[in-house]
This record gives sequence, structure tokens and C-alpha cells, in this order.
Amino acid sequence: MNAVFQYILYLAILVILAVPLGMYINRVMTGKKTFLSFVLTPCENFVYKISGVNKEEQMNWKKYAVSVLVFSGIGLVALTLIQLFQSFLPGNPDGLPAVKWDLAFNTAASFITNTNWQAYSGESTLSYFSQALGLTVQNFVSAATGIAVLFALIRGLVRVKSDQLGNFWVDLTRIVIHILLPLNIVIALLLAGNGVVQNLQSGQTVSLLEPVAVSADGDILENAQIDQETGTVTVDGKPAEGAEIVTEQFVPMGPAASQVAIKQSGTNGGGFFGVNSAHPLENPNAFTNLIEVISILLIPAALCFTFGKAVGNKKQGTAIFAAMFICLVIALSVIAVNEQLATPQLAQNGNVDISELNQAGGNMEGKESRFGIASSAVWGAFTTAASNGSVNSMHDSYTPLGGMAMMLLMQLGEVVFGGVGCGLYGMLAFAILTVFIAGLMVGRTPEFLGKKIEPYEMKWAVLVCLATPAAILVGSGIAAVWPGIDDSLKNAGAHGFSEMLYAYSSCGGNNGSAFAGFNGNTVFLNLSLGLVMLFARFLPVIGTLAIAGNLAGKKKIAATAGTLSTTNAMFVFLLIFIVLLVGALSFFPALALGPLAEFFQNMM
Repeated sequence: MNAVFQYILYLAILVILAVPLGMYINRVMTGKKTFLSFVLTPCENFVYKISGVNKEEQMNWKKYAVSVLVFSGIGLVALTLIQLFQSFLPGNPDGLPAVKWDLAFNTAASFITNTNWQAYSGESTLSYFSQALGLTVQNFVSAATGIAVLFALIRGLVRVKSDQLGNFWVDLTRIVIHILLPLNIVIALLLAGNGVVQNLQSGQTVSLLEPVAVSADGDILENAQIDQETGTVTVDGKPAEGAEIVTEQFVPMGPAASQVAIKQSGTNGGGFFGVNSAHPLENPNAFTNLIEVISILLIPAALCFTFGKAVGNKKQGTAIFAAMFICLVIALSVIAVNEQLATPQLAQNGNVDISELNQAGGNMEGKESRFGIASSAVWGAFTTAASNGSVNSMHDSYTPLGGMAMMLLMQLGEVVFGGVGCGLYGMLAFAILTVFIAGLMVGRTPEFLGKKIEPYEMKWAVLVCLATPAAILVGSGIAAVWPGIDDSLKNAGAHGFSEMLYAYSSCGGNNGSAFAGFNGNTVFLNLSLGLVMLFARFLPVIGTLAIAGNLAGKKKIAATAGTLSTTNAMFVFLLIFIVLLVGALSFFPALALGPLAEFFQNMM
């Protein structure tokens, strides 16, 4: 019952905060005054002045698309160079060396696509300069780019006989200054005030409260008797050969809270530390966990209500939100139930006590005891529903069906809320596909928000919907036969295949999370995963802008008695059905070879 209460609490807080934030975002993007305008508008105008941007200028869809691609390309090159030359740059108190070229490309592609896949450990690979001025900047601008493209699509739906979709540079500036910066200042202060590290010190070496003994392989020896005076270690009364006594620990430092805030709210997910939000300095307690996990879906959920307000049809925004929310609840239920029930192997002959008496029970492997199953399951569902990728538990240790639910959320195209902006415009592509199919069923010309859906929009909508499945399946298919790929897998058989499929699902879905057992830091994987991320990000961007441009040039059609409603329960059902149908048809064979095969193996 306590776990159920936690699930309801997380979902309720998300909805309560998303509604007012959605209204605020709409006011910002329509140029209306907000309670922060007197402070932030002068900052916005200053940016236009020094950058030479004419905020009155309008762009057609092609110019808007070129602006997005050029801006992202510059970010890709700049972030790659920062990593390659970080040993010569300031803000490197630990003296970290330059990042190798293939990892630098992969990381740059990851952060400019809002994926934040990390094939490295942050505290031992990247300097404070690379993290703060390289990664964090991209956390802001890649998130802002997704929201900007969404608003270009909204203008395409609203405007009549026009080719103007707004100005990318104005949209980018407003989103960063009026939305992302204020929100993340609040989140960062809450995190830093509750234990998340935020400083510019080098790592500290501290004494342990109690010494520990480790074997020659580096494993901690349980029940070891330590004599510090003689330096001997015994286990069960017998000397432990090659054992060493450890009395000190290295504690990493750095400006973590400021990056954690935007990694969550911008659906980025890149952890300051290698184990991400499972690290006690990045996510120390239940309160910081609540802030971080709600931040993951806060803007994506709010944008549904923003959309309804912006197109002048609040019911439409609510219908889209309902479709996403139902899918999220279903996925969360699958994860929660399977993690609580664990697997037959854990319960067999009392190997592991999975009861809930005075403990979390269930499958606690790979989960932090301070969070338990409920907070871990919520995080797993939220982070894979969004294109976030942060973790507070190791997804490699989840049950087969629990891991499959998270994998499927990414494979659907990250449209169950998804990334900031990109999740909603991806779902709107599915909405266009839905009204087209429904129109064929009843013999009417499909319409969406008063605009006819014709072959031009359908071609691009199909590309937007299939970009993620194509990237995932082609990429993982090539990897499956690539020589030496087995060396990157921690497990063999069905679970090993799941590790690889999850990696390409994560990058193809612009998510960034990983099964912890997968080693993605090889030349082939860095390059192939980097290319998958770029393809899955920018083909839907181009397709969305093309749809927006064509819709903007059309006239509005008055609704009639025969017009298909896109705000009722039937439409919500059809939209969910089409999303799941595309996912099922695309990924069932791959899932059958991975998590489903593992599930049935465990049942035997």
C-alpha cells in the first residue's frame, strides 16, 4: 500500500505542477507579459542587440530548418574541440587528459541531440570546464531547440495562408531566458540546499570511518577481520592471501547541482558522476529524488497544456496529455509489478527474501536501498518515457518484463511525453497519422485542427514516426553481426542481446540511459551510436518543420457534423492504438529475441 501511495503521489505532483507551467510557457512564447518579464525581457533584448537578431523577422520552414541545423552543427564542432583540448583549457584541477576523438564525437553528438548517452564516467573523464561550459550549455540549447521546433509546428496549425513560422533565434532566446534559466535556478538551489555537491574544488581524499579489506581483484571481503597494527587480514580465521587494507576514499567534487537541474528539466539525462543519479552526491536523499524525478517530465507534460492553449482548443491539449498519461501509467504498472514480484530464481528455495515485511522486498538488485523499488520504478518509467536517460538504479538488473517496458517506451519514438518539445511534435505526427487512418475508415478527408491532412503531410508524418524504429533496428542489426561486439556485452544469450538492443533503442530514441552491463566505449560503437543519434534527432526535426510549413499555407476548414472529433475518448483510444501498433509491428521480433526470450527462460 505504501508503494501504491508513492506512485500516486509522483503522478499527482506532476499533473499539479504541469498545468500552471504550461500556461506560463504559452504566455512567454506568445510574447505576453509574465511576473518575470520586468527582469528577463531586458536580458532578452540585450541578447538580440549584441547578436544582431531582428526579433520582428519571420522565417519560412526551410530557413527555420537551416537555422536549426547550422546552430546544432556549430555546437557539435565546438563541443568536440572542447573535449579534444580540455587538457590545455582552464577548469581542470584534477589534470584530466584529452578525450579520444571517437568518444569526443559520440559525446558531442549525444549532447547536441538532447540524448546525453555517456560512454564514459563523468568525474574521471571530463574537466569542470568541459562539463559546465561544454555539456551544460548544450543541455540548455538542445532542449530549447526541441521546444522551438514544436512552436513552429503550432504556428503552422494556427496560421492561415502564410509561410511564416516565427524566428528560430528569437524562440531559442526566449525559451532559454524566460523558461529554462528561471526554472533551473530554483531546481539547482533546492538540490544544492539538500546535499547535492556544488563547488569548484578538486576531488578530496578522506579517511573511512572503518577500514575495509579488499582482495587482489579489488572485491570487498565480507566478514573480514582486520588488524591494522600488523596489516593482516583473516577471513573465518584463515589468512587472506593478497588482501589489502583500505583506510581512505576518494570523493569527487564539482559543480554538480547546476548540471543536474538542467539534465532533468531539459530531458537531457547526462550525469555529472558516472553512476548518474544513483550517486549519493548527485541524488542523496528522498527529497532530492522527488525533485529530480518530477523535473524529468515537468516541461513535456506542461507543453501538452501549452499546446491546447496555443491552438485555441484546450480539449485538444488535454486529449494529447491523456493519451500520453495512460501509456505512462500502463508502463509504470508493468515495471512496478514485475520488480515487486521479482523472478522465480530470486525466490527459489528462499535464496532471497522478497517479502515486503519491514523491507522493500522484490527485486532490489541494482537499486539503492535509500530509494527502494517504488522510487526506482517511477524513475525508470519517467526517464524512458522522456528522452532523459538519467538513472537512479541499474536498468541491467531489472526483471525481463520490467526492462522490456522501459525499452518499449524508447522504441515508440519517445512520444509518451518524450523530450521537451520533440516528444509532443512526435506525438502530433502520430495524431496526423491517426486522423488519416480514421478518415479512410469512414470515407472522409482527414482534418486536424481545421487543416486538411493531405499526401504531403502524410509522407513526412510517416518519416517522423518511423525515423526512430529505422535507426534502432538498422543500427542494432549491423551491431549484432559486427566482429568483436561480444566484448562489449557483460552477459551472453538473450540478456546480452537485450543489452545491445537497449543501447541502440536509447540512442535511437534520443534517450541516453543504458543497461549498466554494456560497454559502449569502442570506436565502432562510438561512431555508430553517434550517427544513430544524429539521424533520429534531425530527420524528425526536418519532417516536422516541413509539415508546419505546408499547414501554415492552408486555409481553415469549418467543423461540420461529419468532422472527426480529435478531443474525445475515441480519438485518445485510436491514438494510443496507433502508437502501440507501430511499436509492436516494428519491434516485436527484436523483443522476442531479447527480453521475452529471457522471461520465458526464467519461467522454465
